[in-house]
Amino acid sequence: MRRNIFGATSTTVVLGLLIPLAGCGGSDDSAGGEGTLRLVAAEYGDGAATSSKPYWEKVAADFSEQNPGIKVEVTLLPWADIDSEVTRMVKAGKAPDIALMGSYSDFAARGELYPADELLSITAEANFLQPLADAGSVGSTLYGLPFVASSRLMFYNKGLLDKAGVKTPPKTWSELKAASKALKDKGVKYPFALPLGPEEAHAEAMIWELSNGGGYADSSGNYNLASEQNIETWRWVKENMVDTGFTGPTAPSRTNRADAFAAFLQGDVGMLNGYPSLAHEARAKGIDVGTVSMPVSDDLGTGETPPAVGVADWMMAFRQNGRRAEIGKFLDFVYQDKNLSEFANRYHLLPSTVTASRTPAGGGLDKNDQQFLNALRGAQLYPVNDPSWVTVSDTIKRNIGRAVEPAGDPKAVLEDIASQAGQAARKQR
Repeated sequence: MRRNIFGATSTTVVLGLLIPLAGCGGSDDSAGGEGTLRLVAAEYGDGAATSSKPYWEKVAADFSEQNPGIKVEVTLLPWADIDSEVTRMVKAGKAPDIALMGSYSDFAARGELYPADELLSITAEANFLQPLADAGSVGSTLYGLPFVASSRLMFYNKGLLDKAGVKTPPKTWSELKAASKALKDKGVKYPFALPLGPEEAHAEAMIWELSNGGGYADSSGNYNLASEQNIETWRWVKENMVDTGFTGPTAPSRTNRADAFAAFLQGDVGMLNGYPSLAHEARAKGIDVGTVSMPVSDDLGTGETPPAVGVADWMMAFRQNGRRAEIGKFLDFVYQDKNLSEFANRYHLLPSTVTASRTPAGGGLDKNDQQFLNALRGAQLYPVNDPSWVTVSDTIKRNIGRAVEPAGDPKAVLEDIASQAGQAARKQR
């Protein structure tokens, strides 16, 4: 999964090595000895001011001070490049010891990763929030260690809704349609921003499909992309939101998440789905913003509450260099409450552990982020533990926008996506 929780773009430069080498050399699995650990991590910032570099410099220096025989070399790569670059390194026999990126399951399927129980204490492994631990596991074995996460809620501009006479945020699709009409009648450019462009369309699609009792997989965990619920979801969205002009003047298939967020921060969007950092940015710009659960289909049973969408990034440890003991020491250090929370707070994300999100040592969460944490506890994540997910998610991103185009046929589009997903899954077997 190539995700953009914070929105770092593909133009982010490679910041290179942060900590100088202090002697390399092999180490067997049980040594716990001296040498240099290599960490390749995604760059979360969008420029020098927000770069992850200062964080990793401090963590690496502090760790080495406590573990004099082990140095840490950190390389930051753009989100657009890191998955393919780490794959290239592994194939070339030059795997990093640790990577922080958006997907792990293809490496796990090939036996290239250490499982968590060979790296962390029982207490540390049990500290991950359950939905994240589930998504990081292949079978019952945890390979992808969740680092930071977010959940998705619907944002609304309180000022725009008030001017449109919408007294309370919508809870159902019919109320969402009515609120969107009221906003459009008042001249709001994007009553509901619908980003189905290739940047992150798979997230927006999953949010909508879950709100109608659908989603990407059935109860057995198999892809179910062209289910009746999903087809009905996109028929409703096309007929009631897109064809009516409620999603604005730009076609959803050409609207990326970053575009929608920028329009929201300019006061041009009434409602849209978003994650914690947007709330902080909006408030910093003086926008009175509210967040609620995604409105649900009027066809859902009374009292049914679909899960929110959750997203996480993953730490993974490679076997190739045989540095299990040193990796375990470093991960124990990184996952200390203060270190994990410092990174999460820097980018207004959610820490992945129970203790970091609730204890004073972990910094706790402000009341705005607490709502996202509550949603995350019951969230449904992408099927990232399926090795075919990287290909499947790309197929969704490139195609789902066609379902709501003027001549689009939601059923045909979803069946085409499902067919391509099936082919990708078969290749992994």
